[in-house]
Amino acid sequence: MRRFVLSLCLCALFSNGFTSAALAAEVTSPVALTSRSAVLMEAGTGKVLLAKDEHVQLPPASVTKLMVMLLVMEAVSVDRIKLADMVGSGPEACKMGGSQIWLEQGEEMSVADLMKAVSIVSANDASVALAEHVAGSEENFVRLMNKRAAALGMKNTNYINCTGLTPDDGSDRRTMTTAYDQAILAREVLKYPYVLKWTGTWIDYLRGGQSFLRNTNNLVRFYDGCDGLKTGFTEEAGFCLVATANRAGVRLIAVTMNAPTAQARQSEIGKMFNYGFSQLKAYQFYKGGEVVAHLPVSLGQRDQVPVAVARELSIVVDRETTQEPAKAFYLPRKVTAPITQGKVLGKIVISLGKKEYARVDLIAAATVPRCGFWKTFGKVFTETFSSLFGRG
Repeated sequence: MRRFVLSLCLCALFSNGFTSAALAAEVTSPVALTSRSAVLMEAGTGKVLLAKDEHVQLPPASVTKLMVMLLVMEAVSVDRIKLADMVGSGPEACKMGGSQIWLEQGEEMSVADLMKAVSIVSANDASVALAEHVAGSEENFVRLMNKRAAALGMKNTNYINCTGLTPDDGSDRRTMTTAYDQAILAREVLKYPYVLKWTGTWIDYLRGGQSFLRNTNNLVRFYDGCDGLKTGFTEEAGFCLVATANRAGVRLIAVTMNAPTAQARQSEIGKMFNYGFSQLKAYQFYKGGEVVAHLPVSLGQRDQVPVAVARELSIVVDRETTQEPAKAFYLPRKVTAPITQGKVLGKIVISLGKKEYARVDLIAAATVPRCGFWKTFGKVFTETFSSLFGRG
């Protein structure tokens, strides 16, 4: 029987700076795997639920493009590029082999459509076109890939190109990574949920319906809740997959590398997902931006400011947990204008017993300008008088 790493304490889901090695013990796996390497992670915290040789370096094939997707979305997020930008196809992109959308030299396609091609059919030519658009050349882009990998703590990853293809120059250079590093990368990609619109699509088209796209990740169609992320295959790398699925507020990331067949890759990801969902449950409290309170405002053009949760607030716990979580709001009794939308006004803390599980900022959901001089003077006078002599 193979042996795996299975975490001991699900309560550690909520501790910051979690490292799987510190809270792991070797046990018999509840899931039998033929893949050379695998890992199952709870996406919100990075808690490792199940792992097999997760730090062994292996070639990832087209899973490499997960880093391409991240760097493109990060560039979009800071307005360096836009999804609507039209990208011209250069000679390097057009000569790519393997999976492709057959870009012709000089053909223009939007960043969004190129991302769709990378995400759904793992197009090598689209990946190179995006790399050149972001960094000027694939060589420059690969430097960005490795720099970002280092920043994310992907200690066992080194990229040599943006496609995952084996070099045809006869050298022994290879992109190498680990299942664990790819799970870390997937967590970062999930910060850009727009990506899931592409990776979760089963069938789509490009070029006005002339180019047919079918997702290389069959789990998108056949596993309930699966909406990404990236497949890969070469003879050397075997069948690889970084997948994510969400059920009832629990989001999991599962990685298999060097599976013997496409069917084994799909089946083993499904088994890992089933195991993870059987162990965990989520408490969902608020959606991002949801208004949860109103605060009185001094010297403002409005008497109150709505207070919203800065981001979605939920926690994931052991399914056997019976204790109900407690919410605590930390807000001032009153705030003073001017107040800009998005300003942090307080926080909300979720705890179970004496343990804090999550905290999220509470922010102003609207801008409240300060009153003009005379109105301010009147408000100050009224508030001072009321505080001294009371109302009535």
